[in-house]
Amino acid sequence: MAETQTFATPEALAAHLRQEIEAKNKKCTLLFAHNGTGKTRLSMAFKELGKARDEGGAVTARDTLYFNAFTEDLFSWDNDLENDRDRVLRMNTASAFFNGLAELEMENRIRPLLRRHADFDFQIDYGAGTVLFWRETAKNARDEDVPVPIKISRGEENLFIWCFFLAVAQLAMDGQEAYDWVKYLFIDDPISSLDENNAIAVAAHLARMLKDQDRLKAVVSSHHTLFFNVLCNELSRPWQFFLSREAVGWQLRDTGQTPRFYHVTMLKALHEAEQSGSLFTYHFTILRSIIEKTATFHGFTHFGDVMKRDPDDEDGTLHFRYVQLLSHGGYSLFEPAEMLPENKDIFRKILENFMNDYRFNPELFPVVEAEETAA
Repeated sequence: MAETQTFATPEALAAHLRQEIEAKNKKCTLLFAHNGTGKTRLSMAFKELGKARDEGGAVTARDTLYFNAFTEDLFSWDNDLENDRDRVLRMNTASAFFNGLAELEMENRIRPLLRRHADFDFQIDYGAGTVLFWRETAKNARDEDVPVPIKISRGEENLFIWCFFLAVAQLAMDGQEAYDWVKYLFIDDPISSLDENNAIAVAAHLARMLKDQDRLKAVVSSHHTLFFNVLCNELSRPWQFFLSREAVGWQLRDTGQTPRFYHVTMLKALHEAEQSGSLFTYHFTILRSIIEKTATFHGFTHFGDVMKRDPDDEDGTLHFRYVQLLSHGGYSLFEPAEMLPENKDIFRKILENFMNDYRFNPELFPVVEAEETAA
């Protein structure tokens, strides 16, 4: 396969992936792509190519079980606006995703997965197509413990739906009759609204599931660098790509076994922000992430080990302390706060030292010449 290939449409790219996965018998394929690239469109195109239809256009067979934003849309909240009490999550039972689940004791399959991440319990009413959630119980008129219904948070809802999908995927991996039609898994960004600890846990568990089976072939796409990196490290020689959308179409670049090159994109963003002076508090978080991954790549256990020490830094940890302190806090990417002038100076010095110590192609990081002021 060429290092970089270009495709005019997601359908052409999906067809290529299917052909190459089969030809090279690739068990796991990983795609890193930034948001807005078209990962969800690609997953739907991949799924559609796996459908067989009769002369009237009706679907007679399919081969892909997928997780993406549309999977989450199979669930919606009924907030019981009339009584403001019995809030439940409704399942779109018209979807083939839910076929045959009533006989498979899904609660017992989902609950062990969910308990890795959450402290709430749930109950599925298959007849009504609803899910009830609770953390506490109360005594009813017959002195029985009954759930006190709650509406879980958006992040908790995403976790529940992800665990629901994993339980179904496990059935497909096991060749269970209701899901013996599944040949491919296509998973697109399953970690929205998760913190980094949960992102690591989700990636590690998914990797174990995929490694421990030989029935299905999987494609996983993500924009989350930590999630992607954990999958790369945990899976046995996965097929790894960087996907980007250019003026000429969708470009697929084979990264081999060194997928970290996408951090150059993050470093370019920091360099451009530093050159423009538009430095915000969250840029320290991005810088720390890059330095941590550099330390891991070079075999160090601590990110401070790859940071330059100034001669006047007695214990050699001053810059490390700055990064550690300024990369923590209640900083939001959606409500960014600009750095204080002194913190901008610290950021520039640390970034400059890092880029001088670890050589990058200077053509990727042009320096903006300061404009001469009129006399």
